[in-house]
Amino acid sequence: MDLPILSLITFSPLVLGLVLLFLPSEPVTIPQRAAFVFSLIPFALSLLMLNAFDPAVGELQMIETVSWMPSLGIYYSLGVDGFSLWLIVLTTLLTPVVILGSWTDIRHRVKEFLFFMLVLEWGMLGALVAVDLFLFFMFWELMLFPMAFVLGIWGGPRRYYAMVKFVLYTMAGSALMMVAMLYLVLAHAKSGVMTFDIVTLYDTVLTHREETLLFWAFALAFFIKVPMFPFHTWLPDAHTEAPTGGSVDLAGILLKMGGYAFLRFAIPLFPLAAQEAFPIVIGLSVVGIVYGAMVAYPQPDMKRLVAYSSVSHMGFVMLGLYAFDVTGMTGGILQMVNHGLTTGGLFLLIGFIYDRTHTRQIAEYGGIWAVVPTFSVLFLIVTMGSIGLPGTNSFVGEFMILIGMFRVHPWAAVIATTGVILGAAYMLTMYKHVVFGPLKNPALETLTDLSPREVLSVLPIVVLIFWIGVYPKPFLNRIEPTVEVLLGRLERAGATRYLAEVAEPKDTPRVAAR
Repeated sequence: MDLPILSLITFSPLVLGLVLLFLPSEPVTIPQRAAFVFSLIPFALSLLMLNAFDPAVGELQMIETVSWMPSLGIYYSLGVDGFSLWLIVLTTLLTPVVILGSWTDIRHRVKEFLFFMLVLEWGMLGALVAVDLFLFFMFWELMLFPMAFVLGIWGGPRRYYAMVKFVLYTMAGSALMMVAMLYLVLAHAKSGVMTFDIVTLYDTVLTHREETLLFWAFALAFFIKVPMFPFHTWLPDAHTEAPTGGSVDLAGILLKMGGYAFLRFAIPLFPLAAQEAFPIVIGLSVVGIVYGAMVAYPQPDMKRLVAYSSVSHMGFVMLGLYAFDVTGMTGGILQMVNHGLTTGGLFLLIGFIYDRTHTRQIAEYGGIWAVVPTFSVLFLIVTMGSIGLPGTNSFVGEFMILIGMFRVHPWAAVIATTGVILGAAYMLTMYKHVVFGPLKNPALETLTDLSPREVLSVLPIVVLIFWIGVYPKPFLNRIEPTVEVLLGRLERAGATRYLAEVAEPKDTPRVAAR
């Protein structure tokens, strides 16, 4: 495109957020309406990008490069491929959803909250489109501060504890990644070229020891962000204390940055070390799937239950991404989008009911189907999407992940399948206690059902749950070519020994693609 579409998508939230600060704070409807309209602009631009994206090309597209610090080999360089495409669209979609859904949730410093939501969108989009390692690291750090402010200012009673824990965990991972990044760039500079360009750094010559240490420095930073077991302990506290909008963005986008970064950096930069880490990563993913599901089941707080379910679901994502199989990796990328939709929708709906009752304790609910039928139906649809009911989005992603893992490590797939069963158990149990049965609390009789604004905020999520579940082809067609490019790079690096052990007919499309 002649239009610098990626720059427009990335920086429009920041520019519009700064404009928002100059608007009156009272009445609050002025910044609310302005922020909602502003948030639609990046979404509209992302649809233009989606329309211009060539599904047949697996390499980076729409590249924008401007010299920034040439003496250090740092460029303002942006690009998009099948790894980042749908996450960009998801980010620009969830921001207006969050703003619309937080209309009554935030009651003080409303304009500032909306500003931080737009700045957070800027940071997340920048990390997804950056193809210069320095630029990526800058946006990676920028994502931290808006979310920390949202937690610390608009969070629950233990917000400061949750904020400090979130910041410390994330900064610890970032410090490791920064040291590894500088070492990698200086190692590449021995060839005579100083650069932070990701594609160029893919060809850096490293010793086995260097590659292993650098891989684990990057991997630990991404494990924390995913979060992988046992680096997950910051997540339940952050989700529990965050306001509804913060929880939606945290679950919908921020957690996906870890999985995306594995695909963009850890695996292609260090292919041999990534392959050698296969047993550890798969083991942690399987443990996370089962552990997250088992800990989620007894949770008395709806939000905390969904937070622990994210540990289980993101374990599924990492299982797919580390299958080193076209089907499994494509399913893992799609599942990142699916998790953002379903878990974001759950947090949104829990926020709506909490705004009316001021409690998230499952034991204090029951029998509200007849009182709030619209809420109950939407909650049911999103719950079914979360557990992967056939015909919904998560079924497609989980099914592809399990197929890919069965080809590579059948026992890991078998154990991971128990996570699907446990997921259905804790989600349906929560739904039953909240919605069905006798009306436990007489105060629930006065609940008001969802307003048209609240229904409108959930509606895009519901549409995509069914669209991806029934017709996933448009999504998969834009992911698979990039996955094949990555697997081809791994094969050329000699990092396909696990795939080579998989017995299959020589004329299958998957083998031909490799």
